Order: sequence, then C-alpha cells, then structure tokens
Amino acid sequence: MPLQLPGRPRLGQAPLLLLLLLLVGPARPISFQLPGKARKCLREEIHRDTLVTGEYEIGAPPGSSTGPSANLKITDSAGHILYAKEDATKGKFAFTTEDYDMFEACFESKLPVGTGRMPDQLVILDMKHGVEAKNYEEIAKVEKLKPLEVELRRLEDLSESIVNDFAYMKKREEEMRDTNESTNTRVLYFSIFSMCCLIGLATWQVFYLRRFFKAKKLIE
Repeated sequence: MPLQLPGRPRLGQAPLLLLLLLLVGPARPISFQLPGKARKCLREEIHRDTLVTGEYEIGAPPGSSTGPSANLKITDSAGHILYAKEDATKGKFAFTTEDYDMFEACFESKLPVGTGRMPDQLVILDMKHGVEAKNYEEIAKVEKLKPLEVELRRLEDLSESIVNDFAYMKKREEEMRDTNESTNTRVLYFSIFSMCCLIGLATWQVFYLRRFFKAKKLIE
C-alpha cells in the first residue's frame, strides 16, 4: 500500500523516517586518473525501468598546453550505445533502462604518450539511478508540495525501490532453487543409471567367468 502524505507523521513512524533519512545519504562522485592513450571503464548492474542520470568532468593534465581530450561511451551488455561523446570535457546524460542489465561507462584518453612523463587527466563521474536520480525540488514545485511532503514522497519511492529489490532477490532465489532441484534430480537419475550399468556389468562378468571356468573344466 503506498504511503499517504499527511500533514505530519505519527509518533510511531518518526524513528523509522529518521532512520531511512540517515540511510539514504547523498552519493559521492567517483574520481580517478586517466593516463594518456588509456581506457578505463566503470560497470554497474541496474534494474529495469530505472532512471539513470549522471554528470562528468574531465580536467586537462596539469601544465599541459592542450585541453582535456577523452571520449565517453555508455553501453549495455549487448553493446547498445546509450550515450556517447567525443572530446568530452564536461556534461550531463540521462537514460531509462529497459531491462535489468550490466551497464558500462568507458572513458578513453586521446592524449598522445610522449617521450617524457605525461600527467594524467582527472575524471570525475557522478552517476545516480533510481531515487537518487529524481529531482524532488522540481517535483515539489510542480505539485506544490511542502518540505515534509517531499521527504515523504522520497521515502515512498525509496520503500518501493527496496520492495522491488527484495522481489528481484526472491525471484532470483526461486530461479536458483529450481536450478538446484533440477540439477539434483539429474544427478540422482545419472547415479541410478550408473549403478544399474555397474550391476549389469558385474552380473555379466560373473556369468562370463563361470562359463569360462566351466569350459576350462576348472569348475563343474
């Protein structure tokens, strides 16, 4: 049942709201050094129908006469290009996932590697998805929500995201359990078949040796 947006939360709900507010803190951007003629990729698994937003900034090497020179490409596991930018310096991107998949953001430096040591470029990437990607300030302006109502809306989306995560984990657990049960059944049938083959082979060997010994008149 979706959360309602009352004027004030009940006393029993206050500790839970404070706990969720503490758990959902602002995500920190990722920064790393990109050497000349190098390629670095970041991968993340994201659920289906999820909004993904991001900001990036590529700084020029210290003391370099040229500006930053790098390409950015975001793809899924099938190789579909969701965002691409050549000679990227600073910008934003946004897309919505169509299925649960592994997404990859790759930065490729175009700076030549000279005879001396070329300083690395600093790459800063702030990628958000789900609740973090939503602009609740804009939602508050459009729907004319009070600050507490905005927080409750945010918590409602968060709780829905958590429920979806648990539902996905439960589905994966059921799939893995079905796979394990199917594997156990196949192993059981193979074991029974192997035992039947061994018993049949042992019986044949007994009758063959008995006939052989009778033919050699070693036994009657």
